[in-house]
Amino acid sequence: MRITQSMLASNSFNHISKSYDKMSSFQEQLSTGKKITRPSDDPVVAMKGMFYRTNLTEIEQFQRNLSTAYQWIENSESGIEQGSEILQRVRELVVQGSNGSNSKDDLQSIAAEVAQLKEDLIGVANTKVAGNYIFNGTNITEPPIDIYSQLVNMNENEIKVEVSSGVQMGVSANPIKAFGGENPTLFETLDEILAGLQSGNFSDGDEFLFKIDQHLESMNGERAELGAKYNRLELIENRLGQQEVIANRILSENEDVDLEEVIINMTVQESIHRASLAIGAKVIQPTLIDFLR
Repeated sequence: MRITQSMLASNSFNHISKSYDKMSSFQEQLSTGKKITRPSDDPVVAMKGMFYRTNLTEIEQFQRNLSTAYQWIENSESGIEQGSEILQRVRELVVQGSNGSNSKDDLQSIAAEVAQLKEDLIGVANTKVAGNYIFNGTNITEPPIDIYSQLVNMNENEIKVEVSSGVQMGVSANPIKAFGGENPTLFETLDEILAGLQSGNFSDGDEFLFKIDQHLESMNGERAELGAKYNRLELIENRLGQQEVIANRILSENEDVDLEEVIINMTVQESIHRASLAIGAKVIQPTLIDFLR
């Protein structure tokens, strides 16, 4: 095959153009810090990147879910602690009311404080966080205790949050256990105490103390269960944190460039490019005059 001047020139231009493309690619890698800027640059890297990013997004979502779980558990535990303190004060008043030296006026004064403590306890049971009632199970839009009729209507269905792939964890307190068990309920016991104090003949103090202690035991048991859930959340949070570090490292290894390697490649390509330009300048003679010089 006869090699013509135009063929030499065309080949030289092609090589120089490819050299520019390589230099441009290295420059993009240096400026972005990424191996590819579009899927067509390397489909394998792009596909792996999509998978790794999906995995990282899931981990980040679970971490956000943990924040919600912590919010439910921490506020529930705080509410039960407040309720326990209120009930402890009621217990003290029952002991005080059981003193045989109290007059009717004394018992009325004690009853007035117990009535106020009952209102405080209703307020705690009706605690709202971010617009949701936290002591009414999945019925988060309705108060567990009607403030007007004082009727108790507690939902025991647990609020659940997905804390890892396929794993849902209950994060709400059992309102019945948290506020006094059943038969009688905590609020029924308080009403009985109030009735006895207001009657002026408070003779069932020991029975009331027994009931109060049972309610406190129920509260403390639910508080302990919330503590166990909190400890589990911390373990899950640590595990997710480790998974996030690993996922970010794998994503970086897949997509991020080795800057030292790219700089070396860029330097080598620049040398090759200069050599191509020098050889091209000798091969491509623009006119016949150049041959006659």
